[in-house]
Amino acid sequence: MKNIKWNDVRLVLILGAVIFLYSFSSKRNENRKLKEANIEFADAEDFITHEKVNNLLIQNFGSITSIAKVKLDLNSVEKSLDKNPMIDKAEVYATVDGKLKAIITQKKPVARIYQGLNSYYIDHRGGVMPLSDSYTARVPLVTGEIDSIEKEKLHLLLNYIHDDEFLKKNIIGVQISGKGNLKMQSRNYNYEIQFGMPVNIEKKFNNYKAFLQDAVKDTLIEQYKTINLKFTQQVVCTKK
Repeated sequence: MKNIKWNDVRLVLILGAVIFLYSFSSKRNENRKLKEANIEFADAEDFITHEKVNNLLIQNFGSITSIAKVKLDLNSVEKSLDKNPMIDKAEVYATVDGKLKAIITQKKPVARIYQGLNSYYIDHRGGVMPLSDSYTARVPLVTGEIDSIEKEKLHLLLNYIHDDEFLKKNIIGVQISGKGNLKMQSRNYNYEIQFGMPVNIEKKFNNYKAFLQDAVKDTLIEQYKTINLKFTQQVVCTKK
């Protein structure tokens, strides 16, 4: 009778134990239900609430606690949330302790379009974003002949205002004429900013900033009626 190789036997037993424990654990994991959904927002905007995101999950997948963890299709959950017009991107994953976690990045509006009864936001990607029942963004109000200007040029202009901290605080309104010329309103002063066509955007706004930096030192700034930025070489002003 050959000698028994106890090291080999021990190795086989250990391997069998590992396979058994793995199978047992996998079986338990298959039967484990999700406990709850935790929702986090990646930004400070409040266009969509925790309750609305929860309702979206319930509408598409029923009660979270009725879903087995291994049967959860995270890709489908993300796609269902991404369809919401307030959501830019959703990242969803299941935690080890059986919780569904969703990190929501909301769309960022750069302006509010007003056309009579038709009012909506334009987001930072140039898409249409509906108004929110729970939050109003402090962005420029765009009025007038909206269709007389190319959407790409308008979006470029609005993004430029939004991304500039000074302009973002200063420009509160943009009016579009039938020929695509722009007039803007300032938050702090009553004059009208005549911007002209949406070309040479950076140069015109740099001229405006330089003018304003000097003009605030002038006690007559309140008497200005119009600030004309159409000419990129100079700023032309008229008084009331």
